[in-house]
Amino acid sequence: MDLSSPSSLTATIDAPLRAAVFDSAVEAVLLVDPTLDQIVDANSAASGLLGHAPDTLLQTRFSALHGAQLPALVVFTQAVFAKGTYWTHALTPLHADGTQLRLEYAGKLLPYRGRSLLLLTMSDLEQRRRRYVDAVADDYMRDGLPAWQRVERVFQDIERGNQLILRAAGEGIYGVNAEGKTTFVNPAAERMLGWSAEELVGKEMHAMVHHSHHDGRHYPGQQCPIYAAFRDGAVHTVDGEVFWHKDGTPVWVEYTSTPIHDRSGGVVGAVVVFRDVSQRHEADEKLHAALAEVDRLRERLQLENDYLQEEIRIETNPRGIIGQSEAIQTTLRQVKLVAPTAATVLITGESGTGKELIARAIHEASTRRDRPLIRVNCAAIPRELFESEFFGHARGAFTGAVRDRIGRFELADGGTLFLDEVGEIPLELQSKLLRVLQEGNFERIGEERTRDVDVRLIAATNRDLKREVQRGHFREDLYFRLSVFPIESVPLRDRREDIPLLAQHFLANEARELKTELRLSQGDVRRLMRYDWPGNVRELQNVIERATILAQNGRLRLDLPETAGSHASATSGRQKPDARPMVMTVADLRNLERDNIITALRACKGKVFGDDGAAAMLDMKPTTLASRIKALGITSPRAQA
Repeated sequence: MDLSSPSSLTATIDAPLRAAVFDSAVEAVLLVDPTLDQIVDANSAASGLLGHAPDTLLQTRFSALHGAQLPALVVFTQAVFAKGTYWTHALTPLHADGTQLRLEYAGKLLPYRGRSLLLLTMSDLEQRRRRYVDAVADDYMRDGLPAWQRVERVFQDIERGNQLILRAAGEGIYGVNAEGKTTFVNPAAERMLGWSAEELVGKEMHAMVHHSHHDGRHYPGQQCPIYAAFRDGAVHTVDGEVFWHKDGTPVWVEYTSTPIHDRSGGVVGAVVVFRDVSQRHEADEKLHAALAEVDRLRERLQLENDYLQEEIRIETNPRGIIGQSEAIQTTLRQVKLVAPTAATVLITGESGTGKELIARAIHEASTRRDRPLIRVNCAAIPRELFESEFFGHARGAFTGAVRDRIGRFELADGGTLFLDEVGEIPLELQSKLLRVLQEGNFERIGEERTRDVDVRLIAATNRDLKREVQRGHFREDLYFRLSVFPIESVPLRDRREDIPLLAQHFLANEARELKTELRLSQGDVRRLMRYDWPGNVRELQNVIERATILAQNGRLRLDLPETAGSHASATSGRQKPDARPMVMTVADLRNLERDNIITALRACKGKVFGDDGAAAMLDMKPTTLASRIKALGITSPRAQA
């Protein structure tokens, strides 16, 4: 290269010199290719402003600096391309530590070798404000000592003229000049804040006692109402903020910041009067906590009331256990033994044998009798709602969760939880049930808070849980946790001597309701005792109820199937399995009942109530049929039709 030529010398010097000028610029400068979303170059000021090392910054997408502000960034870029130059305050890029920066962007279109580049200058608005404050301070300095003395005399006159008031006042009082520096502090303020007047005077008051919110968040000076008083000349009254004591503890205060004017009318600072309201704030917090607890208890009591009202509506069995057979006496002795303890009880037996009555007897004989017995029919809960039903959920935990909901475990706190048909609980949820039984705590869905409960658990099932464990349908550890004290609910055919007592009890209830005088004849009793009662006590109750409805001329009409298995002797006691030609399992009976109800629903076109409804066809109460439809998992009656 011919360096003797002036143009050659310029070309040699220009490239390094221009690079040095670009990198040494006071303002932060970026060279950006918006089309490729690429930062082509960045000077040292830009690297320092954004908190990224130069190499890291060049590997960062330009849009990534702006988080969710991509639409505003596109608008700004298009404006630069359209007008050649453009500026904005709307963009707030993210610093490397995650904080947002308040910047002014000035952009210029820079065509280069067929590319449209963006030369971007970024100015820190906070630094600009501080430079402005420094410039104002320089103006004061240039005005000379008289201006400073004038402002000082204003505060000296306030302090001297009100010395007695300042010393006697119970409220804290201090003054700040237009720079936020403390000018005087009264003794009450010293006592409340722990700082002496010598430590505060001449220091920036906001940085000393008002730098953070009560939760530790930074309190920017430009947002301080005390400073606002000498910016806008208005009185500012604030409640519910904190000043910080010298030892670092917060002091809840209410304060008034009043602007101070000199003789020419200019605002030269503010006087702040404050009082310590920590005790009032603590009382308010306790009151709010108490009100929240009252609301929680009121909701719980309302749920308990709704639950008990529902139990009253659906309850059809008597609360007492009726019978004189040895099987019933054995059951009553077991109830008496286990009731005073906190042991978990597993009640097994066929459907309709009175498992819930045994659970209620245990609860009523326990020390928890003053708290409710909460019943959960596990067979009637949809799989996806099990966790919410047991443990509750927080508002917004899932679609449709419009408010907090208390689960059955929390509702039974201090009482007894009766899990009917416990074998129906899905396998994937059994571990959560086991956890609350072992640890006594749980979390609502959508909530991280752990809640402790004290619940006595009684479970019931008509399944053979040992066989379910072998099949892998039930957790072995949960089975052993539930069967601490097993009780078998004996089927009615194995305690035939109790049939007359039960039948007479049900008949007395129906006769009282219908206001009639009906009696069981010897023939009625013999027929009842010959029948095997696959539906057990529940079936007996339904038969008696149907007989009272069909009664004519004061005589009951028992509607019993005369099957080969129903001719056993009344005194034959428990029959051997091989004495019957055919034995149906509980599952078979359940499926048979389900198919029978579906057939009736289809015949009645889905109608349950009324003379032409399925309940009438089945000789069953409509409410009883509705309960069986729900318990057997039958879909909508209309759908069956």
